[in-house]
Amino acid sequence: MNVRKAAASPDPLPRQRLIADTALDLLAERGMRGLTHRAVDEAAGLPQGSTSNLARTRAALLEAAVRRLADREAAVLAPDALLGAADPRAAAPAALADALARALHRYLSHHRGLLVARYELALEATRRPELREVYDRAGRTFREPVVALLTAAGSTAPERHALALVAWCDGVLFSCVAGQFHAAPPTRDALRASCAEVLDGMLRN
Repeated sequence: MNVRKAAASPDPLPRQRLIADTALDLLAERGMRGLTHRAVDEAAGLPQGSTSNLARTRAALLEAAVRRLADREAAVLAPDALLGAADPRAAAPAALADALARALHRYLSHHRGLLVARYELALEATRRPELREVYDRAGRTFREPVVALLTAAGSTAPERHALALVAWCDGVLFSCVAGQFHAAPPTRDALRASCAEVLDGMLRN
């Protein structure tokens, strides 16, 4: 794992980001059992006790990781106009399929570790009600814009279609990162074609 270096600045915000980013790295590399306060300090190059000072409990550390995960995933998705009211032309099915394909391909090409960390946190959230609340709240940041875009694209059942579309995207990502297709992820063109087929089936009804 690439060791993240502690920032020289005493500003707590960069250190909080460093700790949360390092926690995500550890989750991706070692799984939930490998995430400890001591491990974060060591991997981040921080003095022992630094992580405990900012996230005193394991629950607090996991919550910090979920919030940082949401921030980083928003950065991955934002250029594709999936997280905001962008140009109305983005609501056209072809443009939406292209945006989804770009986002999925970017994940699979450059952010596989982030996806593995997300899966670890999602499973842990099923066992921790307090983490479930944080995880679900972060998830609404992505779900609600998808509903809005599908509405603009002409969906007659945007909530139901958003569930199906997000589930399909999650299924592709999981299959290509941790499932049967991990060794041969689809190209961006293949993803665009599949996205278009899914959207066509939804929007023509």
